[in-house]
Amino acid sequence: MTIGWRWAGARSIGTSHLRTETACQDFARAELFIRPEGQIMAAVVSDGAGSASHAETGSKLVCLSFLRACREFLIAKPLEDLVEEDVWDWLDEARETINAKANSLALRPRDFASTLVAVLAGPETSIVVHIGDGAVVWRKPGSEEWEVPSWPYHGEYASTTAFVTDDPQPKLSYLRMDEAIQEFALFSDGIERLVLEQATRSAHAPFFNRMLAPLRNSDVAGPDKHLSAALKDYLDSAAVCERTDDDKSLILGVRT
Repeated sequence: MTIGWRWAGARSIGTSHLRTETACQDFARAELFIRPEGQIMAAVVSDGAGSASHAETGSKLVCLSFLRACREFLIAKPLEDLVEEDVWDWLDEARETINAKANSLALRPRDFASTLVAVLAGPETSIVVHIGDGAVVWRKPGSEEWEVPSWPYHGEYASTTAFVTDDPQPKLSYLRMDEAIQEFALFSDGIERLVLEQATRSAHAPFFNRMLAPLRNSDVAGPDKHLSAALKDYLDSAAVCERTDDDKSLILGVRT
């Protein structure tokens, strides 16, 4: 039986953005790549900086550029061959894409400032690429523990972090594990305080177990559109919006 992935994802505009009539500055996307050695799950979330005038464009460019680089790499090589130097090349491509967009509009790259958090999950290799806040949590096969492989980065001052467009280069966290993962959750900083235990730098396991349960029980192969719609309703709900007024993105994945 072929081992594959099932996933659901959604993003929701923050109530603070609704009040100020500004766009949702998060972007999120997941894609499945097929290679001879097995399927590679790739998911990425980007949060545009609130101070950036074109943040929503920046976050979209970051996500699409990252997935395009994944696709081009995996056409030629297995995920096991991916090293940090390759990721830096991907980031250079994303930065060049943003620079070109900025030049076309007579703007600066920092007007498109956005974070990046991504997970790549193959049959024997799991990788996190992380710039800024937001995070990935994952669970290994046979384990009940949710791990946070790369903690969100926050600067010295409140509401500051790192961005792909930082000059001369961004603060990158690249983590590689030569093991498979069973499940993951990927999210922007809009729900960090709801799902991470700051004091212990750990994941709030009850939240992730509850959120992944419907996906585990689904019989859909690939993206589950019904659960994605339900996830969007949850992120839009009063229970969530009363605790955070920021944009929110969440992608959930289960190995089948």
